[in-house]
Amino acid sequence: MSNQIETQIDVSLTERNRMTALFRLVLVVPMAIFIASFAPSADLSSGDASYFMVGLISLPVALAIVFRQIYPTYALAFNEALLSLQTRVDAYVLLLTDEYPSIEENDVVSVTFPEVDAKALNRWLPLIKWFIAIPLYLVGIFYAIYAAFLTLFGWLSILFTGNYPEICAEGIVGTIAYWNRVVGYALLLVTDEYPTFSL
Repeated sequence: MSNQIETQIDVSLTERNRMTALFRLVLVVPMAIFIASFAPSADLSSGDASYFMVGLISLPVALAIVFRQIYPTYALAFNEALLSLQTRVDAYVLLLTDEYPSIEENDVVSVTFPEVDAKALNRWLPLIKWFIAIPLYLVGIFYAIYAAFLTLFGWLSILFTGNYPEICAEGIVGTIAYWNRVVGYALLLVTDEYPTFSL
């Protein structure tokens, strides 16, 4: 059994809503603002999309693991809820589902964290995980570009046929799952198991 964050998304392939697909980026603005509100210094006017991951609690968790060898339960619950919310928004923006992302958990998107035992985690690894994850970030950039092309192709397919290609769904879900594993390893520090490079 893997000790990584697991991501499952129930993708709608047929009978897609063409109108909401056409205006998806406009429709998601309220949720983007909601997620950005968790970031202390998010500047939406700069055009920087990095605000999607800055609300996660990383530094206090790293300090707690290094100095006390505990993972605060409130930080774990918050990080799990926020990553799940971000994944629901990603699934909506990337056209995997027509269901508007809910603030609470739903059946369409499932993000499952591994059992976190801070005593079993290496207490010094949080100091360098961000650095040893650099190869993961580089591969992830290529996956993100790949997912962007798949999203464009899927968007055109929905607009013209009303269906979403399965190959697009597999690539995009794989990319989201990949990035969730990387975030779980390098930022959320829920595991010491180095994520695989595969989708």
